[in-house]
Amino acid sequence: MPYTVVFGTMDELVLSATDAPTAKDALAIIKALENDGERIRFVTSPQEGAIGVEMLRVLAKEEEDELPVAVHQ
Repeated sequence: MPYTVVFGTMDELVLSATDAPTAKDALAIIKALENDGERIRFVTSPQEGAIGVEMLRVLAKEEEDELPVAVHQ
């Protein structure tokens, strides 16, 4: 499921957004943005609407659990 991360610097009113194809990718983007001093304003998805980072972590775990396990031969 796709996600949009909306962010901006702490002292600016201008917001930017970036898209991620999965919750795991959105979490990686959030971590990189926070390391660069950006403030995450909110995350949205078509199915969930606006969600917080904690909910995104739950959704990432669910995505991980739904992925098929590779069989090692």
